[in-house]
Amino acid sequence: MRLLNLFKIAFKAIILNKTRTLLTMLGIIIGVASVIAMLAIGEGSKESIRSTISAMGSNMITVRPGTDDRGPARGSGGNVQTLTLKDYEAIKEKATLLSYITPVVNGGGQVINGSNNWPSSIYGVNSDYLKIKAVDLQSGSMFTNAEVKTASKVVLIGQTVVDNVFPDGQNPVGQMIRFNNIPFKVIGVLEEKGENTFGQDQDDIVIAPYTTVQKRILAIDHLNDIMASAISEDDAPEAVEQVTEILRSQHKLMDNEENDFTVRSMEELISTFSSTSEMLTILLVAVAGISLLIGGIGIMNIMYVSVKERTKEIGLRMAVGGKGFDILMQFLIESILISITGGVLGVILGLGSTVFIEKFLNWPTSIALYSIIISFAVCAITGIFFGWYPAKKAAALDPITALRYE
Repeated sequence: MRLLNLFKIAFKAIILNKTRTLLTMLGIIIGVASVIAMLAIGEGSKESIRSTISAMGSNMITVRPGTDDRGPARGSGGNVQTLTLKDYEAIKEKATLLSYITPVVNGGGQVINGSNNWPSSIYGVNSDYLKIKAVDLQSGSMFTNAEVKTASKVVLIGQTVVDNVFPDGQNPVGQMIRFNNIPFKVIGVLEEKGENTFGQDQDDIVIAPYTTVQKRILAIDHLNDIMASAISEDDAPEAVEQVTEILRSQHKLMDNEENDFTVRSMEELISTFSSTSEMLTILLVAVAGISLLIGGIGIMNIMYVSVKERTKEIGLRMAVGGKGFDILMQFLIESILISITGGVLGVILGLGSTVFIEKFLNWPTSIALYSIIISFAVCAITGIFFGWYPAKKAAALDPITALRYE
């Protein structure tokens, strides 16, 4: 009953100073809303990165020339050319944990159809490529191993290329196009995938047999990449080790020599990007947390002013039998009410901001329940921590001195 009365007194005191209380709450409201919005952006970006990379093929393993420190490989002089067809054949023959594997060569150029042309990238691969990348065909068919062996001039194209070189809406399958003035027959159109998280258009692509791209377009005998797919996601780490051992043996590297290639699985890429995103989220939350701290200092300031203003009232209550503990609890309850109310309004604003960010700015967001719980907990702690000193100050007042205060 006594506690209920203290709540009533605290609530009346807050209502009497509505404007001042609202301005005090602003710091808490902005701080809580910022924390929720920043965490939602951070979680959303992590989920978006994970889904984008997984969509490329969750079991996918990529072998690139050059060392893992992003520097040039030994003796490469910056132009890294350490992967060859023999490496691809050795991995294909010896690796037991891979289901599909393809060499990759790529370059850029103009796709031309009559008077229409479009700058795009061409990827030279084999018939396993679509299975590794988990991509389907919209129409047509994939080229065969026989067409790879004979370096046939056949291509598959993405929807962006279709839209730009076949603007009249005609079916591109069976039509002839030119890439860097070399004629190719379109035998298939890739399923539309849109942009990925990094803003890259996944439909702006031309796919041809790697032998054709090597001989007729790039005139090279090395590979840009080797792509493979592990039997399962669980086998991916072991498959990476297996491929690394095969390539070290193939390149005749000594035990004390570094790899002149890099083998990475999708899981590694996900963890790399996620850790970067996590660091940015922590930084943003730390900045948002400063608003909460400022809000807490605002509460302490306003409660201290309130104690000064109500010194006579405190003295009167003590003179008629009010205990120091009751005075302490009254001011502490006021402080907690201000911070919790600010927290509730902050959560509403934070959720609203998250919806706005997702709908109008098209940023990926994901509201985490723990961010709301943490915000509430911080609000309560802020109210107690910053309200304690003014409340203690009020409880410690001498009744006679307080009654004489002008």
